[in-house]
Amino acid sequence: MAKARVAVLISGAGTNMAALLYAAKAETCPYELVLVASNDPAAPGLAIAEAEGIATWAQSHKGLDRAVFDTLVDEQLRAAGAEYVALAGYMRILSDDFVARWEGRMLNIHPSLLPRYKGLNTHAQAIENGDSHGGCSVHIVTPALDDGPVLAQTPVAIVPGDTPETLAARVRFAEHQLYPATLAAYVARERSPDYLRARVRELALALPETDEVVSHGMPCFGIVKGKKFAYFTEDHHGDGKIALLVKISGADEQAQLIELDEDRYYRPAYFGDTWIGIRLDLGDTDWDAVGEWLRKSWLAIAPKKLTGLIGIAEEF
Repeated sequence: MAKARVAVLISGAGTNMAALLYAAKAETCPYELVLVASNDPAAPGLAIAEAEGIATWAQSHKGLDRAVFDTLVDEQLRAAGAEYVALAGYMRILSDDFVARWEGRMLNIHPSLLPRYKGLNTHAQAIENGDSHGGCSVHIVTPALDDGPVLAQTPVAIVPGDTPETLAARVRFAEHQLYPATLAAYVARERSPDYLRARVRELALALPETDEVVSHGMPCFGIVKGKKFAYFTEDHHGDGKIALLVKISGADEQAQLIELDEDRYYRPAYFGDTWIGIRLDLGDTDWDAVGEWLRKSWLAIAPKKLTGLIGIAEEF
C-alpha cells in the first residue's frame, strides 16, 4: 500500500522535522516526507532535509500579506503532492483559508499538555504555576490557536530546580518520540479497513429507515426490507481495493466518472453499469462527498414516501 505523502513546515532548527524524517526511513512507517518548507530561507532544518534527499522550499514572509504568503505555501504543498501537513516549529499564525484547505489533514506539536498553556512560554508557565508535569501534545490544526482536537500527549515530570530551559530540553525528547508515532497512527487510520468501514456505516445508517446486512460477502446498506443502495468492499475477489459501491444513473455517468479520476472511480465487477466503485483507501477521502454519494444512492432506491424524510423533493 502506498505511503501517505507528508509535507513539513518549519521555521528553525527542525528537530521535530528530523524526528519525523528519520522515523519515515523505517519500511513499516506509513508515511513519507515529500517536502520541507520554511518561512525562513536560513532555517537550519532545511539543510538537514536537503542532505537527506527531501525536497525543500523557502521564502521569507516579510512584506507579504498573510493570505498571500499562505497561498504561496499551499501551491508548493500541492505541487509536491502532499496529502498531509505537519507543523514542526512553524512560527506563523495561519490564515483561516489555509487551515480550511487542509482541514483534518494538518497536525501540530505543542510544548504543553493542552488545553493548558496555549501559545508561547509554556514551560515557564507550568513551572510558575507549580504544576507537577509539563509535556507535549499533538493536535489537529483548527483556526483557533492551539485549539484543535488533541490526538496524543506525553507528560514530562517537573523536577526541583527546573528552569524553562531544562524542562524544554526534556520535553523535546518526548516530542521526538510522540510526533512520529502519532502522525503514523493518524495517516494509517485513513487506510484502515476498520476505520473506513465505521465511517461508511455511520453515514449510511444516518439515512432514514436503513439497515446493514451482509450480501455477496460484503457489508451492505439498504432500506429496511427493501433494496440495497451501498456496499463496502474490502479486497473483494482479490482486487486489492477498499471502496464504496453506490448506484448511479447508468453507463454514461460511470464512464464520465472514471475518465474524471481513474484512480478513484472504477467499474465494479459483477455490478453492471448502474453502480460505481469509489476508492476509500487513497488517504484523501472527502467524507462530505461520500455522504452525498450515499444520499443520492439512497434516493435512487427509496420509495417516494420516504424521500421527504431527508427534505428532498427532487428525483435522482
